Amino acid sequence: MSYSVGQVAGFAGVTVRTLHHYDEIGLLAPVGRSHAGHRRYSDADLDRLQQILFYRELGFPLDEVAALLDDPDADPRAHLRRQHELLTARIGELQKMAEAVEHAMEARKMGINLTPEEKFEVFGDKNPEQYADEARERWGGTDSYAESQRRAARYTKDDWKRMQAEVADWGERYDSLMAAGEPPTGERAMDMAEEHRQHITKWFYECGFEIHCGLGEMYVADERFKEFYESMRPGLAEHLRGAILANAARHA
Repeated sequence: MSYSVGQVAGFAGVTVRTLHHYDEIGLLAPVGRSHAGHRRYSDADLDRLQQILFYRELGFPLDEVAALLDDPDADPRAHLRRQHELLTARIGELQKMAEAVEHAMEARKMGINLTPEEKFEVFGDKNPEQYADEARERWGGTDSYAESQRRAARYTKDDWKRMQAEVADWGERYDSLMAAGEPPTGERAMDMAEEHRQHITKWFYECGFEIHCGLGEMYVADERFKEFYESMRPGLAEHLRGAILANAARHA
């Protein structure tokens, strides 16, 4: 069988102009012509075109492709083996690139849209994406999680620093409250718990009293959260849990 230049262009996903160019430089000269003088390509021409496109995809310039394909000592199977090896290596490189892009996508999903320098400036040696997979697994299907991602994706470095300043100020005042002997059920402690709930609502998602109570339990049960609050003052995690429960009860 023989095929027109238009048919071959369609088969191979190249332009007619490309095939004309390959013919002009002697890289792919079709076996024959029609009565009207139009190019006609054979199955062998299609095989050669496939080899050309393989090498082009691998980055070989046309003159090197011609030299490789026109080597009288070259075994066609050797071309295929070589191309397989090169493509396998290319796949490995692309896989690494894909993993890097996926990592960047995950970071973006977590809303940490900062440069490495900005992350260090804001979070220090703490990795804000450390628990991203766990958070997505535990809460990924909830509206609260989706809302927190939407909001956090818009935050700038200054937003994160302002948020952290609010947390630090709250922590200092809660420390003073405990130092003064305020019980978790006291008015000041409950007010601080309410401020904590409003902070979450302001920055991340609508934090109702039921959700807030669940967070309070987690602050004590999960060592990582407990460590965060205990770094403000020993015993603060349990004190805060009590204040959160008391605050929810007074609003019930």
